Amino acid sequence: MRILLSNDDGYFSPGLLCLATHLSAVAEVTVVAPERDRSGASNSLTLDRPLNLRRAANGFFYVNGTPTDCVHLAVTGMLDVMPDMVISGINAGANMGDDTIYSGTVAAATEGFLLGIPAIAISLAGKELAHYETAARIAAELVGRFEKSTHTHPWLLNVNVPDVPYEQLQGSLVTRLGKRHKAEPVIKSINPRGETVYWVGAAGKAQDAGQGTDFHAIANNTVSITPLQVDLTQFGQLDAVQAWLGNIPA
Repeated sequence: MRILLSNDDGYFSPGLLCLATHLSAVAEVTVVAPERDRSGASNSLTLDRPLNLRRAANGFFYVNGTPTDCVHLAVTGMLDVMPDMVISGINAGANMGDDTIYSGTVAAATEGFLLGIPAIAISLAGKELAHYETAARIAAELVGRFEKSTHTHPWLLNVNVPDVPYEQLQGSLVTRLGKRHKAEPVIKSINPRGETVYWVGAAGKAQDAGQGTDFHAIANNTVSITPLQVDLTQFGQLDAVQAWLGNIPA
C-alpha cells in the first residue's frame, strides 16, 4: 500500500508528523508538503513561476508552493508509481461546513481525487489540539478499511475528528456539510509604518448544525466523515437559467 501525504500547515507541522508516524507502520508513505503554512490556499496552483522540491532532514519533501501544487507535482512528476491513496492532514483545526471551500487541507486531497486517486482530508476539530494521536488512529483505521474493501470509483472524504482521547470517541457517522453564518467583517488597523492594513475576520458561527451535519457530529464527540464531490453545477437551476436566457434578445 502506497500513500502520499500532504497538508496545508507545512512540512514541519506536528499533525503531519503524527500522521506519517502512524501510517508508516501500515503502508509505504511519501510526504510532500508546503514549505510554510498555506492554510486557506484552497485549490490554487502556482502557474507564474517554477517550483522547487527539497528534502528535509526527516525525509519529508517540501515544495515552495500550495497544497495543490504539492500533490500535483508528486503525482505527475515526482513519483515513479501512482499512490494508492492521498491523505491530507492532520489539520490543526476543523474543516467543516463552508470551511471546505477555503481549506488547503481539503484542496490537497481534492487534487488527488481529480487525478483519479482515492483521497482523504483529515482534521482535528478543536482549539487545544492536544490529541493528534486520536486523529492518526482514525486515519489508520480508514486505510485498513480501504485495503479490505475498495470502491469502484475513487472517494473524496472529508474527515473531522474530535480533539479528545481516542477512548472518548462516540463512534463515527457519515455526515453532510453544515453551514456557517457569514464571516465576521475584516479588522482594520494601522501597522508600525502608519499604513492601513486589514485582517480577514473570523469565520461565522455554525448556522446549520442539526442532526446529520458535521457540526453536530463533532459536538457529540463523534468522528464526522463527509463524502465530497467536485461538480459545482447547480442542476436545480438549469431550466430557470435557460428560461431567463430565452427572454433576452440575441
